[in-house]
Amino acid sequence: MNDPIEQFDVVVIGAGPAGAVSSSLLNQKGYRILVLEKQHFPRFSIGESLLPQCMTYLEQANMLEAVEASAFQHKNGAAFSRGEEYEYFDFREKFSAGWGTTFQVQRDNFDKILADEAQKQGVQIRYGHSVIACDPFADKRQLSVQSDNGQRYQVHAKFVLDASGFGRVLPKMLNLEQASTLTPRQSIFTHIQDNIDQPEYDRDKILITVHPLHHEVWYWLIPFSNGRASLGVVAPTELLETMLGSPLDNLQELVSQGGKLANILKNAQYDTQVRTLGSYSCNVTSLYGENYALLGNAGEFLDPIFSSGVTIAMTSAGLAASTVHKQLSGEQPDWESEYAEPLKTGIKTFKEFVEGWYDQRFQNVVFSKTKSDDITRMISSILAGYAWDTKNPYVKNPSRLSTLAQLCQDD
Repeated sequence: MNDPIEQFDVVVIGAGPAGAVSSSLLNQKGYRILVLEKQHFPRFSIGESLLPQCMTYLEQANMLEAVEASAFQHKNGAAFSRGEEYEYFDFREKFSAGWGTTFQVQRDNFDKILADEAQKQGVQIRYGHSVIACDPFADKRQLSVQSDNGQRYQVHAKFVLDASGFGRVLPKMLNLEQASTLTPRQSIFTHIQDNIDQPEYDRDKILITVHPLHHEVWYWLIPFSNGRASLGVVAPTELLETMLGSPLDNLQELVSQGGKLANILKNAQYDTQVRTLGSYSCNVTSLYGENYALLGNAGEFLDPIFSSGVTIAMTSAGLAASTVHKQLSGEQPDWESEYAEPLKTGIKTFKEFVEGWYDQRFQNVVFSKTKSDDITRMISSILAGYAWDTKNPYVKNPSRLSTLAQLCQDD
């Protein structure tokens, strides 16, 4: 006799930030939600520097209080270093309305807090359960699921949200993957006991350092509240392929070349596995389809330079949840105009600034001493995650960055 098929209004694939927030928002509307998570929490994840825009979605999902109670590192801006140059943007001094501060978080704890809060609100999460097939079925989606103990079962869902991150479950199953237009790059990263003893070092900001000789090579240093930090370097794939050491050796060698960064980290203890991630930029042919939509990294991932990943994930979760609610309420939402196009507004903005970082247009702006206070506030807003605020001229027309960079260079 066949096992009964379980019925849910929405199945969410993945319990990371996009999955937790979207499931919470839909649960608030009274829908029966199931989250299927392949891994067991807590688990390591990269992408620890949040942007203030995230706080809006944490509030909406009733998760902010739990996050604030968790003693994560306060964050109020982003600092940039290149040779002897040092500039910073204070997110509290920005063009857009909204939060000006946020947190720098160890993602294993942060993601578990969000998932736990979703469960407390009534969302069902099954850890160690993988979606192995997703097929259309009448006006639903039929998912084949396998637990990590080998159990298999079927689930019917009126709608499926893929929040699987780099796992990209539905893009792979439904042949939606598309090559990114961004240049392939690779990152090497780890967590360290930073032992930073310089009193002038600002733990309230992520520090982005440009390699003194290779402008396309950059480092992140994200301090946590417990004396530890996330450390990583991003470089063209072909450059890293010339380095013959272990990932740890290569990371330490590159840090030794990092100018001021090398001195900041002179006492650091490398006590955690060093990981690598290559060709991470990705895209899809469509962000939605028949009774499904892609959230966050499952749809498109740009680059870690501006810590936009979690912000895009949460924004997609908010947009998708409201559009799914319309559809399940009997309306016929236009997924292109109500989900894909609004989401792509912010992605387009971040993408222009990512490309501008690597071709040095945005580096020229960052390190310019002549940019006005108004321009600084507009740029600060984008770096704070407000890449959807079309009142900002650099969101309404991101290509204005080229003109700004030229003005900064000429000055």
